[in-house]
Formats: sequence, structure tokens, C-alpha cells
Amino acid sequence: MIEVHDLHRHFGGFRAVDGASLKIRKGSITGLIGPNGAGKSTLFNVIAGVLAPTSGRVLMGGEDITGLPPHQLFHKGLLRTFQMAHEFASMSVRENLMMVPPGQSGETLWNTWFGRKRIAGEERALRARADEVLDFLTISHVAEEKAGNLSGGQKKLLELGRCMMVDARIVFLDEVGAGVNRTLLMTIADAIIRLNRERGYTFCVIEHDMDFIGKLCDPVIVMAEGKVLAEGPADSIMANEAVIEAYLGRGLKNKVKAEAEEETLFGESHGFQPGMGDEAGAGGDGLPARPLGGM
Repeated sequence: MIEVHDLHRHFGGFRAVDGASLKIRKGSITGLIGPNGAGKSTLFNVIAGVLAPTSGRVLMGGEDITGLPPHQLFHKGLLRTFQMAHEFASMSVRENLMMVPPGQSGETLWNTWFGRKRIAGEERALRARADEVLDFLTISHVAEEKAGNLSGGQKKLLELGRCMMVDARIVFLDEVGAGVNRTLLMTIADAIIRLNRERGYTFCVIEHDMDFIGKLCDPVIVMAEGKVLAEGPADSIMANEAVIEAYLGRGLKNKVKAEAEEETLFGESHGFQPGMGDEAGAGGDGLPARPLGGM
């Protein structure tokens, strides 16, 4: 659905995105991970039209959308959320949802004078649709609450709900788990999975929580220093030495490797076999089976 070809975004001499190329399959939930400063959010911003690329191309369904502004991409079904939720704080949760669909009759002065019946009919339909979204996301109990009073996790659910109020084809979620407690994070994960499986939404997700990524995403794309470093299933990505090095640094990786070798030599000298006993749950490189957990 999305193809990125040799994309660059420079800020003066700093190359935030430096020749990234990737594909996001239609109907997938693709994870995008990498250390801080890897260029993930900048890549999102370029794809979603928030930033213009320095060079390179972005295609959506074969159409060149490079540099199109966000409002045009919105009408094409490409939506992007941010790490910090952008709700209308003084409006109710339901009102936040109802105002999303574009082209409403009440937006023109003429219709407010002469099209009140049409406006009333649209508002009833929008209210019903908003209530359906709230039920789907299990937050109907806060429908009348001001959006500014919601918790961090509820605000992230509200952002998902706003995506559901239009015919989204692909949604880019930037650190959807930031500031969210574990219970609500799993609710968000379940909602994403249901939207993907039941309604055909395609997602690309930036997240540092590898348990969350592992639950949702296939494939997982890794960025480092503005480039794509690796791509594959979550389990293989977490065992990839280049990925481990990008997160932990060469020095720490070598330290962990040296400690693993020391333990192996100690075990052999005492008649133990590598990979047995307390080390049976470790990965083949001497690291825990989920070496990137808690990123």
C-alpha cells in the first residue's frame, strides 16, 4: 500500500532520514522501531505530509503522494496520530468524534440559515456513528466527559476513534503506548487488532514496548541513523545482532558476549553443558530470549 523509495529529510547538515526505503503491505500491522533519534517520527511526518522530503518518493497504492499536504492525504484515507494526543479539550468525547468527518452541511453559513433540517439529520447520523465507535472502543462511559479530562490511555483510544469516523485506509500511530498504563495499553492493542481484522485497516506503529510490538506487528522494520537496518518477524528482529547493537551499543554488546563466554567456560569446567539449567531460557547469543524487552 505504501512504498518509500530512497527518502531523505535533512535539517541543515543533519540527516534525520538518510535514504530510507521500505514497503507497508495492505492489510498489515507493521511495526517501526529503533533507538531514539533513529528518524522514525521524521519518516512518519514526511509520509504524512507534515514535512516535505529533501529527496525521494512516497507512493500510496501506486500513486505518487510525495509532498502532498496532510489535508489532501486525509481525503485519500491516510491518517497520522502523534505521541501527544491532540484532542479538543473543552469539547465532550462524543463531540470530538462528531466533528471529524469533512464536508458537513453545518459548516456553511447558508445551510445554517436555510438547511437546518438537513443539518439536524446529519447530526443524528453522526451521533449514532460516534456512539458505535465509543462502544467498539469500550469508552461509552466517558461519552459526555470533556476530552481534556481523559487519562493518557483514553486519549489514545479517542484518537483511534477519530480515525474510525472517516474511511481510513492506513493509519500511522506514533508511540501509541506513551504515558499509557498496562491495562489500557492492552485495550488499545485489542482495538487495533480488531480494526485490522474486522474492518481492513492497515497500520504502521512506532513503539518502544517490544511486548506490544510482538503482540501486534508483522513485519517489524528497524531504523537506525535515518536508514532501514533490518526487517522481519518480531522474534527474528529481537535476535538480530545488528539490531541489538543499535539499541545497546557495541561496548555493552561485547560486555554481554564476554560474560556469556565466561559463564560457558565456567560451566564446562564444572561438567555443565551450555544451554542447560539456569541458562536454558537464554537466546543463542547469550542474551535473554527477549533481549529488547522494555525498550
